[in-house]
Amino acid sequence: MIDLPIRAGALLTALRERRPRVHCLTNSVVQKFTADGLSALGAVPSMTQSLDEVADFAVSADALLVNLGTLDPARRDAIDIALDAFEATSRPWTLDPVHCDLSPLRLSYAQALLARGPAVVRGNAAEMAVIGTAPAGTVAVRTGAIDALRVGGRGVDVENGHAMMARVTGTGCLAGALVASFLAVGRDRLEASASALLFLGVCAEVAAEETKGAGSFAAALLDAIHLVGPADLEERGRARDA
Repeated sequence: MIDLPIRAGALLTALRERRPRVHCLTNSVVQKFTADGLSALGAVPSMTQSLDEVADFAVSADALLVNLGTLDPARRDAIDIALDAFEATSRPWTLDPVHCDLSPLRLSYAQALLARGPAVVRGNAAEMAVIGTAPAGTVAVRTGAIDALRVGGRGVDVENGHAMMARVTGTGCLAGALVASFLAVGRDRLEASASALLFLGVCAEVAAEETKGAGSFAAALLDAIHLVGPADLEERGRARDA
């Protein structure tokens, strides 16, 4: 997918014009950072996990993110209710099995969700090593120094990014939210997922050029998500078929 930077720019433009609402069932640690990142991008975040209204929020959203970072019983119930409603829309949803490598209970629940066929499952190397094989049609995304995306016989490696991303809590969770938002405007799941990660990687590189520490990097990353455009992706984007 040698022209991914160009395709990513087209999806970014479409996303900013459409402003999809992304409903995030995510962990309590990263809710604000995730919401700020989506707003900076041009998407509209919603976050409620109330059992009384989560189905209504999910079924009317353009995209759904399920993140297992804070997996208490109430949050699991909210995820199940939201998925039952969202799956009826036939829209793609994204699974982020945070720390499924650290708890048998969490791993079992993550594998049950994976069996429901998310459009994308995104995790770090340790998480993706234990969760198992993705169902047919689900894009498996292992993020790290190089982001590796695989589905069927197709694959893309995205080389953009910066080591400072590992010094700010929630950048991986934000990556899952950006993937969900790009899925709202892209028909090709692999292309949309790779575009989101290429975009975030370029934003991280731009942010790192202006900062010296983790605190200012987090703020600069949000600025870059707001300001980086298609021309930046075409100039800086690095991706190859795998």
